[in-house]
Amino acid sequence: MLLYSHIITPRLKYITDFIGKEILGEAFQLTTNIEQFKNFSGPKINYSNETISADEFKIFQPPLSGSQLLFEKNISNQPIDCFEVSGFKAFFKTEGDFPFDIFAASFYLLSRYEEYLPHKKDEYGRYAHENSLAFKEGFLHLPLVNIWLEEFKRTLRIKYPSLTIHHSPFTFLPTYDIDIAFSYLHKGRMKTLGAILKSLIRFRWSPAKERIKVLKGLQQDPYDAYEWLHGMHWQYNLKPHYFFLVANKNGKYDKNILPSKRPMQYLIQSHNQYGVGIHPSWQSGNDPEKLKHEILKLGHITGKQITSSRQHYIRFTLPQTLRQLINAGIEKDFSMGYGSINGFRASVASPFYWYDLEKDEQTNLLLYPFCFMDANSFFEQKFSEEQALEELRNYYKAVKSVNGTLITIWHNNFLGTDKLFAGWKEVYRQFISEVK
Repeated sequence: MLLYSHIITPRLKYITDFIGKEILGEAFQLTTNIEQFKNFSGPKINYSNETISADEFKIFQPPLSGSQLLFEKNISNQPIDCFEVSGFKAFFKTEGDFPFDIFAASFYLLSRYEEYLPHKKDEYGRYAHENSLAFKEGFLHLPLVNIWLEEFKRTLRIKYPSLTIHHSPFTFLPTYDIDIAFSYLHKGRMKTLGAILKSLIRFRWSPAKERIKVLKGLQQDPYDAYEWLHGMHWQYNLKPHYFFLVANKNGKYDKNILPSKRPMQYLIQSHNQYGVGIHPSWQSGNDPEKLKHEILKLGHITGKQITSSRQHYIRFTLPQTLRQLINAGIEKDFSMGYGSINGFRASVASPFYWYDLEKDEQTNLLLYPFCFMDANSFFEQKFSEEQALEELRNYYKAVKSVNGTLITIWHNNFLGTDKLFAGWKEVYRQFISEVK
């Protein structure tokens, strides 16, 4: 498919590459040559304000659509007025063969344009989801860009009935964050004794008894869900990805077993058959050297090069954090979601390359967006097990309907025997059986 524009910018090239690959399986060809466009015999999109040929698919270019987004180099507040198209939200209204500027609107959402503008941060210093257009306009629960693309495909096929559309298969990718590998095991003698004494002083007999039983080998550690997960992955032929926190010292938000301990190393190595990535510690968030050290440490333990990551607490700032990941050799990041609410942060359920808006260029960092995290459902949204299962089902239906990639995050402590999370293991088991 050929697309004509009066000028080809990095932003236009980026978004037409993404949309072209999602629709056709290959990027659109771009041209500024009117004669080439006139003489082209295949399907073609005219992204300008002038009619060029009778058989073109017309999307009027800015300023008629209300935004110069793809032809600017700066970052500024964009005039956005949402309206409904075929039952879903859209913006950057225009005329022609499609009711809105799908290129500019998709770029706005994928680039996370709004996160570069002045905004309120949450208690952890993260971009607060309440700032987002998706939250304000009520489409955070939808992979809206994928929905737009389905409508775009349908409209293109009406214009060009012989057009061959690329159909991606629905994919389910389960992922896990290992923040605290064990509840009682491998904590060290002094820490263990201190915890037992604290429980006894507070007359909390049950935790003290449970801890002693686990340490004596009479009971499984409450956070030890690893063999159960291995069995389920084998049963349903799943290929999960695990992210391990391997900070050299613990702090307020980093509380895992230290990577210098052999049991932690054995645990990590036992997952080598799956994808293993880094879960950068809170401490490394503002320390690029610490980040590199943690990646090297995990690579040394696994014997493999570590090229994937997900931020602890989903704590990242654009563009600084993703630049640090790239500089540390990370090629795939799984942090594109919120740590405060479930939903589609970038309004998409397909992997996409990160666009560095400040540098105005596409990078080679591939982002894998997630839409569900157990901790969001439990701690932030205060959902019951039944509500969480229904939420998972809704995300499954939404992503499957657009043949997207469904990525979920679970933590081992939710899937063990800890009484605080009773019933959540069964929620996950039920969901997996329905998906597979």
